[in-house]
Amino acid sequence: MIRVLVCDDQALVRTGFVTILDAQPGIEVAGEASDGRAAVDLARRIRPDVVVMDIRMPVLDGIEATRLLAGPGVPDPVKTLVVTTFNLDEYVYRALRAGASGFLLKDATPAQLIAGVRTVAAGEALLAPEVTRRLIGRYAARVRPAAAPPGAAPQLAPRELEVLRLIATGQSNAEIAATLVISAETVKTYVSRILTKLDLRDRVQAVVYAYRNGLADPN
Repeated sequence: MIRVLVCDDQALVRTGFVTILDAQPGIEVAGEASDGRAAVDLARRIRPDVVVMDIRMPVLDGIEATRLLAGPGVPDPVKTLVVTTFNLDEYVYRALRAGASGFLLKDATPAQLIAGVRTVAAGEALLAPEVTRRLIGRYAARVRPAAAPPGAAPQLAPRELEVLRLIATGQSNAEIAATLVISAETVKTYVSRILTKLDLRDRVQAVVYAYRNGLADPN
């Protein structure tokens, strides 16, 4: 059973998410919150498998709430799925850096919301390729060095570096396998090695790492 905490300050949106998720087999809404501070407190108390987190909220916004639940230095992070709209691009990038495992647009379909929760609960990152290129590429370009630092990922073998660059474009394991003409299982092994060697939690952090260290082209 995947236990979910839904956090959104709009009662109608929150109720909609709760209704959709609670109706699914294997998913249970364990709690609701209307602001980021309440979400952090409740998540720490009930330890949900996934927090569905809005960004713009009173008291404490979703980015800071995500950082407190899943950010750097958090010993036992809670998987967080951020929801937003296209006109909040920079907030999304900041949320991913804060530790979010992925994001959805607020106009996502119920099926996409359900799939997103299951994906994040399984430990995978939820990144649509076109959104990855548009958002992360644009904002990572602002913070990465003008030129790639020498030996940005010296611990990675050439093939692992190649896989990391493809991850940064938003490709799934199956797509990377097709691009490199290898099996999806082999790609999965490479991804695991990359995360371990670079001390990264998930694919989201790998994407941010690639752009910030000049290993991927934001254009």
